[in-house]
Amino acid sequence: MSDFRTEKDSMGEVKVPKEALYGAQTQRAYDNFPISGITFSRTFIRALGLVKMTAAKVNADLEQLDSGISDAIRKAAKEVSEGEHDKEFVVDIFQTGSGTSSNMNANEVIAALANRLKAGGVENVHPNDHVNYGQSSNDVIPTTIRVAAVLSAREELLPALEHLKTTLLEKADEARDVVKTGRTHLMDAMPVTLAQELKGYARQVELGIERVESALERMRELPQGGTAVGTGINTHKEFGSRFAAEISEETGEAFREAADHFEAQSTVDAPVELSGQLKTIAVGLMKIGNDIRWMNSGPNSGLSEIQLQPLQPGSSIMPGKVNPVIEESLTMVCAHVIGNDAAITVAGQSGNFELNVMLPVVAHNLLESIRILANAARNQADRSIRTFTVNEKNIERMVGKNPILVTALNPLIGYDKAAEIAKKAFAEDRPVLEVALELTDLGEEELREALDPMKMT
Repeated sequence: MSDFRTEKDSMGEVKVPKEALYGAQTQRAYDNFPISGITFSRTFIRALGLVKMTAAKVNADLEQLDSGISDAIRKAAKEVSEGEHDKEFVVDIFQTGSGTSSNMNANEVIAALANRLKAGGVENVHPNDHVNYGQSSNDVIPTTIRVAAVLSAREELLPALEHLKTTLLEKADEARDVVKTGRTHLMDAMPVTLAQELKGYARQVELGIERVESALERMRELPQGGTAVGTGINTHKEFGSRFAAEISEETGEAFREAADHFEAQSTVDAPVELSGQLKTIAVGLMKIGNDIRWMNSGPNSGLSEIQLQPLQPGSSIMPGKVNPVIEESLTMVCAHVIGNDAAITVAGQSGNFELNVMLPVVAHNLLESIRILANAARNQADRSIRTFTVNEKNIERMVGKNPILVTALNPLIGYDKAAEIAKKAFAEDRPVLEVALELTDLGEEELREALDPMKMT
């Protein structure tokens, strides 16, 4: 047992690894939840450190905490926020539903660090009495979820979506003169330009950006200051508002105190809303990814309208096969985000009275969805959209044989005659123009004018 030390908490003694910064409560949680091996992400720990750092400053400003203790806590929390001690955050995601175990993990680590950093003459820094002063897990963890999600969305997801939108528009500009067969029900329909399709995708992404921006407005309301049940017991009446102002100054985000602490702590409606918007983005990106896969299909037996950049061998048995791997990666990410949202939706219903009790899984799934959507969107832009080439000759050939082009002749020859031409062109695998010349009295120039695919777009 020489590799362990004995720590005490309100329940008695417990053995803790000698070199660990955390204490008894973290160790109990580590022992109690050998579930997944998944611990909180860097994004969450960063935000948790910011919350503790901000709380210490505000409490000192309100003369609730000794300035020397506050300074030591702030320095320690800053180290935590900046990622110097991530290995100390050992508690599994699937833990107590309030996240108390992870709050105490932070309190114990920060207290241990603060005791190393404190100025001479300052009393020992206590995890509960000092680091957690004026706080509860019940407002710390919901606040951390919101701060982490806002920062991650702003720094990672929104720039990635903007990049994807811009890349789609740039590719659309390159393809503005390419007319291709439109498809409804996966069947030939009237012509469109490739640019029109790509701009449609760009608009999907643009609307996704707007959806996230809107949801972040509600995420900026912080529960901090409500403490145990929303009443603010054991904290200064100005703590919530000052905390929001201070963390806004620290992060550059316009956070504000919750309008109603009972709503903010007893629900995770704002994270549920944001997750729903992430799901919507995932649904849109899956559509884009699948369309790209269809356009790339072939090269001989598919549509072969575009050719994706060959990135890696596609088969361990079929030489020369190359697959749309970026799109497959993207669509798997989308499926995962949709699944994360389902879990967050269930978690959002799992509050009784003054507290939601699935906060850790909400935090993990929400932050994971933001991160992987950001990475997948940027990857799609750089390794697929930006680099694919257009098979213009193949597109032109398929457009010329598209029997649905006869739709443009309806005003000239009527629906029934147009249908006859379409069926004959399809049956004989001939261009519509040739068959129309045979079956109508219209001249070639007039038919070419009427059947010009670009004019139909």
